[in-house]
Amino acid sequence: MKKVVIFMAVMLLMFSGCTAQTDSSVASQTASPQTEGTVSVEPSEEETQKTEAGKALEEAANKEEQLSDTESTESEDAMRLLIGETEVPVTWEENVSVEALMALCPLTIQMSMYGGFEQVGPIGQSIVRDDVQTNTSFGDIVLYSGSQIVIFYGSNSWAYTRLGHVDLSQQEMSKLLGGGDVAITLESSVNSGK
Repeated sequence: MKKVVIFMAVMLLMFSGCTAQTDSSVASQTASPQTEGTVSVEPSEEETQKTEAGKALEEAANKEEQLSDTESTESEDAMRLLIGETEVPVTWEENVSVEALMALCPLTIQMSMYGGFEQVGPIGQSIVRDDVQTNTSFGDIVLYSGSQIVIFYGSNSWAYTRLGHVDLSQQEMSKLLGGGDVAITLESSVNSGK
């Protein structure tokens, strides 16, 4: 009878994708018959471990996703932008140009209106760039010619390196940038202790 129980347990484990480690461990993973001809099989230790391992993997995946969200938020907050005295919410690109710009912080740039759709100002030196033909819209922050920063309150098409985007409406961008030349300030939140 013991051999029949072991055989049935092995078949059950094989069917569920598990393999038995030893005959003795398989025997200990099954319950004894309650009545003659009837066998009650409880979940094996291996199945329980498999379920627990699955839960642990799921928890680890959730933690990794939370860390990824935190890192994403941290990268968005890695550099602060003030237009005049107003700090604006910015989603920064993840590229070497943004990293190079962050390394220059704190940085104040005197901007000038241009074309009725943008403000442009010199960084003071050239930084790494990867210009591509780009259609911009309000809120876009780009690098022009590797040495000038441009913030749009309208739209344009030119070869730029994308730096980020101010997360405000077109009306809010026009109010901040459309009334005359402004100064902008870039601060690294790492350096400013934010």
